[in-house]
Amino acid sequence: MSAWGLGQLGLSTLIFLLGATAAKQWGLAPSFGKIVLTLVLYSLGNLIMLRLIREFGMSISFSLSAVIQLVAVNVVALVFYGERLGLLQACGVTLAIVSVALITLGPYFEGR
Repeated sequence: MSAWGLGQLGLSTLIFLLGATAAKQWGLAPSFGKIVLTLVLYSLGNLIMLRLIREFGMSISFSLSAVIQLVAVNVVALVFYGERLGLLQACGVTLAIVSVALITLGPYFEGR
């Protein structure tokens, strides 16, 4: 993945993270403005993802994005909102990280 692609992936992750935070805020105190902000952020993140899909393919783009978001959202939920993961949930997050490492690094180990 190129530096430009990593930058776009980072930007989409930041936007999705902001969207998740806006969604949490809406869940705590619903308002029309919060739901509109949430929808705008998720829409913008998905527009960036369309560019990534074109450049790197669907499987790589969505796999990387999903796990990076999984980790980022869990960090925010655990650190800022005091949420907790159970043992099985923590194992699932760990397995997701390992799976993306295999998807991403697999072609290099296979000699592609």
